[in-house]
Amino acid sequence: MFALTALIALLIDALLGWPDALYRRLNHPVVWIGALIERLDRRMNRGGGRFGKGMAASLIVITAAILPALFMQSLLGSVIAGLLAWPLVAARSLHDHLRAVETPLLAGNLKATREATSMIVGRDVSHADEAALSRASIESLAENASDGVIAPLFWAALAGLPGIAAYKAINTLDSMIGHRTPRHEEFGRFAARLDDLANWLPARLTALLFTLASGSLHPWRIARRDACAHRSPNAGWPEAAMAAALRVRLSGPRSYGQRIAREPWLNGEDRDPAGTDLEPALALYRRAVIAGGILLLVLALL
Repeated sequence: MFALTALIALLIDALLGWPDALYRRLNHPVVWIGALIERLDRRMNRGGGRFGKGMAASLIVITAAILPALFMQSLLGSVIAGLLAWPLVAARSLHDHLRAVETPLLAGNLKATREATSMIVGRDVSHADEAALSRASIESLAENASDGVIAPLFWAALAGLPGIAAYKAINTLDSMIGHRTPRHEEFGRFAARLDDLANWLPARLTALLFTLASGSLHPWRIARRDACAHRSPNAGWPEAAMAAALRVRLSGPRSYGQRIAREPWLNGEDRDPAGTDLEPALALYRRAVIAGGILLLVLALL
């Protein structure tokens, strides 16, 4: 019945997203998790033994997410659990963020495109041209399709509301403290490795869904060939599969402030992406999410 929980969450999110009125009134569960992480980071990330302190902080956050989810699922059942899991799936918001990049890019407004792109990527895009903006946006779509959609649904289907709550806690921990910076190198290492583990299978499943949505085995072959070159053990899979499906190259050198990261190309034999590639990327994403929804429906019926 957990597949039904995941399917209900996906359907509600696809129809409604997370409305602004709800955000203004309730904020968002990820923001609640983030507030707890920030508080623990301030209080515990000091002195010696930071790896152990970071592990303890991570386990506190994950436990705080799991316990109420366990209680509510046991009390309310899988259908209502799907309603409660709805805010933890980001299928519609991811689509809307990419559309917000595509619209000014196709209109030739690079300033507005850079502003929209900076909302979804961590790299410096203040001087990025059309190809760099397109590449950054498509990479973000591919990676977040895994982290923000397929992985939450996977863990919801596997373990219900506690599964998706635990995953979002882990993913939020990684995004906030799982960085290789002097402050978080030790404190966030446990969270970063746990996030790698939680995303290992969903990332490959996302690449498989992109392959299915493309109607060709070529994306899967390129993902198997190129994913291991990516700095992340997981992100290279959906990015390489999407690059091959669109017949463009992704990753490559990018700017983080004053630092240039010399990343290898994914599907490097093809061309740079352009603004006109964002709509095919979104169409591929929609077909992949629909395929994932059909898989959940089959599991729920079984």
